[in-house]
Amino acid sequence: MKLLTGNDLRTGAVIWWTGSNWSPHVAEAADIGSAGEEIAAREEAARRVVAPYLIDGERGPDGSVRPGHIKDRIRALGPTVRPDLTLKPADPAAGNWVI
Repeated sequence: MKLLTGNDLRTGAVIWWTGSNWSPHVAEAADIGSAGEEIAAREEAARRVVAPYLIDGERGPDGSVRPGHIKDRIRALGPTVRPDLTLKPADPAAGNWVI
């Protein structure tokens, strides 16, 4: 299974080709087979997507579509830690960490 992904030109959000349009939800991604390069070139030329590229995809145990590699799963689903537990740049205690 091949999936097409890239970033939305206006917002920078990760997006997935659905077979007819782009979606921010990887669950809506379509298996594009051998048409990926052609679709990527057309969509990038139309300025709907930035840096589109093909990735391997797979079906999860429940039949849902998901990226085959962990890097792309993180891109699809967001951070791997709880955002409320991360240091924020404006946090005055951020400079007190000893590494």
